[in-house]
Amino acid sequence: MVTHTEQLRRRLDAATAHLDPPYAVVDLAAFDANAAALAERAGGKPIRIASKSLRCPELIARALARPGWRGVMAFTLPEALRLVEAGVTDDALVAYPTADRGALARLAADPALAGAVTLMVDGTEQLDLIDAECPPGRRPPLRICLELDASWRPLGGRVHVGVRRSPVHSARAAGALAAAITGRPGFRLVGLMAYEAQIAGLGDAPPGQAAYGAAIRLAQRGSYRELLARRGAAVAAVREHADLAFVNGGGTGSLAATSADPAVTEVTAGSGLYGPTLFDAYRAWRPTPAAFFACAVVRRPGPGLATVLGGGWIASGPAAASRLPRPWLPAGLKLLGAEGAGEVQTPLAGRAAADLRVGDRVWFRHAKAGELCEHVNELHLVDGDAVVATVPTYRGEGHAYL
Repeated sequence: MVTHTEQLRRRLDAATAHLDPPYAVVDLAAFDANAAALAERAGGKPIRIASKSLRCPELIARALARPGWRGVMAFTLPEALRLVEAGVTDDALVAYPTADRGALARLAADPALAGAVTLMVDGTEQLDLIDAECPPGRRPPLRICLELDASWRPLGGRVHVGVRRSPVHSARAAGALAAAITGRPGFRLVGLMAYEAQIAGLGDAPPGQAAYGAAIRLAQRGSYRELLARRGAAVAAVREHADLAFVNGGGTGSLAATSADPAVTEVTAGSGLYGPTLFDAYRAWRPTPAAFFACAVVRRPGPGLATVLGGGWIASGPAAASRLPRPWLPAGLKLLGAEGAGEVQTPLAGRAAADLRVGDRVWFRHAKAGELCEHVNELHLVDGDAVVATVPTYRGEGHAYL
């Protein structure tokens, strides 16, 4: 009997037989199924698409055309401006504060852009930078979102669980910053964001680490309870100063839990559309793998070994095996511990390696969603056993936003 993975390999091989590796593909059936599943998990709250997880305008637009998806969370201001100017969205929230003076000048010079893009701040010094570049009397009002830090700090703050983002942690601090923003001309406070990375971005079932997984789940439960109360209080404090249009939170890994928070009006997701390997470590929901890249076998260095050209598409984050790409098809391949995934060549072992011949393709899955697109100029969109479109990535359009 032919397994599902073997069927997938045959489909991808047939669809891309005319292409020379390396190249990347997105399986549209899996992409669309993931989009529908994420919308269902959001429980009726709109999903803002995390564009850094896709880095392909065509696929961002495809997701936004589906029920339940609305608006973009961009990772830089130039990217947000580009997506608005290209007509991909008319609602772009920049997820991180910006110090890009040229992009700020472009934003301030165009009332249409200023009405479509929301800037992130977590302190008044960011407002000072904006005012220095674009004085308030010479620009339209700029939309502002306040970022509340969502990390958990138990034991009186002696322990820090989560990433280090905004310095605004308490409801009182959020209210004070909201008062400062609304008290300055040229700014409109329209949103609040709190991204719980320790829940949304940390798999709770790491393979082969049962005790560690149990510890993660315990910490996530404690963090969720604390954030539920603190985020609600912060939203109430900010609403004393501004009529918020949105309160954003979550990510693919926490979509259902974050959507259940009554203080949250919208959630964010993106990685779950591609289904990279980091999301194999979640219990609640695992996306169907939809994005792959292919490398060609170019040598057989010894019995039971096959080497592909390239393959070292390593993900950002802590230097660990979880950031390595995973040889996926044919099933039964593994990286060598002494070499890993190399810049120019990647030797593979495992039960499937002996059957590979020079010229064969090996299909990999990458660890973090959008970073795949920093290695290719285009994505080949596969429907069934055919490539139905080839679309540019940000890199293919000539843009390197970070």
